[in-house]
Amino acid sequence: MVAVLKILSASALPVAVAALTLSSSSCSYSPFPTKLPISLRSASATRRLPFAALRMDSSATEMKPSAIQQDGVLPELMTEFMVDMKCEGCVSAVKDNLLKLDGIKNVDVDLSNQVVRVLGSIPVKDMEDALAQTGRNARLVGQGNPNDFLVSAAVAEFKGPVIYGVVRLAQVSMELARIEANFSGLSPGKHAWSINEFGDLTKGAASTGKIFNPPDHICETPLGDLGTLEALGTGEANFSGSRAMIRVADLIGRSIVIYETEDKSDPGITAAVIARSAGVGENYKKICTCDGVTIWESN
Repeated sequence: MVAVLKILSASALPVAVAALTLSSSSCSYSPFPTKLPISLRSASATRRLPFAALRMDSSATEMKPSAIQQDGVLPELMTEFMVDMKCEGCVSAVKDNLLKLDGIKNVDVDLSNQVVRVLGSIPVKDMEDALAQTGRNARLVGQGNPNDFLVSAAVAEFKGPVIYGVVRLAQVSMELARIEANFSGLSPGKHAWSINEFGDLTKGAASTGKIFNPPDHICETPLGDLGTLEALGTGEANFSGSRAMIRVADLIGRSIVIYETEDKSDPGITAAVIARSAGVGENYKKICTCDGVTIWESN
């Protein structure tokens, strides 16, 4: 009996430590309801996309750490591109270039629809650069997890006249969102950035409200506080990382704000509204019906 008690008490120790770690956390937030809305429960759960597993090239290309400010390891996500491909030679060139990147798990090419699906854990910018090296036009058309119907994606576009950029957000799981950002036109140095309450840009960043923080998020730091960006001497800043407890669907219609310095108490210098973006398999159109512009001619 004594031996049994010793075994039980020893096996219970890790559980006690884990419970202590969780309970001592200063942040608490449950972004997803425990019971799904009827509209989600009745939705078509999983759209399984064809995906051919390919072996990775042994000569992987190292990602330059100085080029992208990376916050931890990126979670795995599927990214879809429309790529201007005409033949099997184009397909081979695209696959080979993508599979050289460290972090690419699978590449599937649908030549008839000119769609390339990439499953991996590297920044979108690295994939875009690899596609550009093939000399073919490419456009990102969707992101998400094809095995999860709760997935959502969003985008915020900064259109100048001084600061340009794009921020992409994608729900990886119920507890995690992936965030990637690319900017140009910033002054060199550190800039705070955040998700703010409103998408009202009538007075620029000054009318976007406070940093977004749900009522049930109990933490010293607001949920929408994204930390700081490091702009290079060229004015460019690239970020890739993930954030726990963020639900992308709750961010639609809000805004992303960039600040002059690390001080978030000052009004931001620019802002962009967060809009819904296409998920995996949702956007294969090649011509805009409103103006007839092809996807390759659009900005």
